[in-house]
Amino acid sequence: PAMPWSDIQDELRIPDWMHWYEHLAEHIQVVRYDGRGAGLSDRDVDELSLETDVADMEAIVDAIGAEKVVLFGIYYSAHVAMAYAAKHPERVSKLVLWCAFPSGDDLKTGGSQAAAFQSLMELNWEMFTETMAHTVFGWSEGDPAHRVAEYMRKSASPEVVKAAWGAHDKVDMRPTLPLIQCPTLVLHRRQFPLVDVSAARELATSIPNAQLAILDGASLAPYIGDMEAAMDVMFRFLDVYDIDHRDRDTHHARRETSSAGFRTIMFTDMEGSTRATQELGDERAQEIVRRHNRAVRSSLHAHHGEEIKHTGDGIMAAFTSATQAVECAIDIQRRVAEETSLHVRIGVNAGEPVAEGGDLFGTSVQLAARVCSQAEPQQILVTDVVRQLVAGKGFLFSDRGETALRGFEDPVRVYEAQWRETA
Repeated sequence: PAMPWSDIQDELRIPDWMHWYEHLAEHIQVVRYDGRGAGLSDRDVDELSLETDVADMEAIVDAIGAEKVVLFGIYYSAHVAMAYAAKHPERVSKLVLWCAFPSGDDLKTGGSQAAAFQSLMELNWEMFTETMAHTVFGWSEGDPAHRVAEYMRKSASPEVVKAAWGAHDKVDMRPTLPLIQCPTLVLHRRQFPLVDVSAARELATSIPNAQLAILDGASLAPYIGDMEAAMDVMFRFLDVYDIDHRDRDTHHARRETSSAGFRTIMFTDMEGSTRATQELGDERAQEIVRRHNRAVRSSLHAHHGEEIKHTGDGIMAAFTSATQAVECAIDIQRRVAEETSLHVRIGVNAGEPVAEGGDLFGTSVQLAARVCSQAEPQQILVTDVVRQLVAGKGFLFSDRGETALRGFEDPVRVYEAQWRETA
């Protein structure tokens, strides 16, 4: 449950929330329960603490009868999931943490903002839930956030919320993190207002077998915003399906029977992948490649790019929109910088490639590959045609002059797309 609020019955009446559960249940068995003092559970409780929450989870897992489970912990309930995983490593196969944080000190709601929330909760419960829902789930969401506020009022009392907050704000999970043995996925929203991305990075670096995925958006609800991107990353981690093979025949047939038309082509290239294989060995080096692939594919999904092929050290992709291609390239560099220690080169060009055998060929593709090879690590280079196509879209470019490219008679003018937020 998303403590301190939970109500299974009302959750299923919120269409987007129901869609989240339905999509999950297409691939895995989903088990949900209401937290102590909330929803359909007994409302009159004497104690709310991390220990009682773990005891409740122990009872649920025992009742399921499964040999092992995957735990999904969101915000406060992530503490419970982490504590259970450390205490019962034999019962947890994998752990997924969403917008989680090591301790109450990591919350941005400290000081005056926390005091304001507490005062508002005591003065006007309805106004408090509306404010909380729109702050946490997004003020731009309107009706969805309002429905969540109604759900919050029904699911728990002010007394339970206050007691649960007080208990979990005092929790410090840092001593527990190194004890978690199972593979762990730390998912976080880049613009989430209550917890900074740095808290997610700390979790990912402190849990021994953890990986980090930063998704765009500000909402605590995984079903608000780009739900498909969240599902994609999570299902890859859980090995629910292999997107490399999913719908391959459909995509292959579509490319075989239609002209490629005008496309923006993007190449990514990892720095030092050959050296990594020599220094780390095949298995560890391949895990680095997988991290790159996950970051690139998540960005492609978010920006409507089509993966054409894996090139060994990178990925070739195509877009029908030059704007989406540049946005995707920027997103890839940010994801890779935040989620891995890799450095990636990216090259982008636009033109009319030739489609054949599920692949794209021609001068426009060759030029994109050559531009990528000219890029420095952590750099995005685009051709002049791409820069002109996205003029007025708010991108910042630096002129890198004309460069001679192998196989091209005339020098090509390239521009660097700025992706660092401080640039």
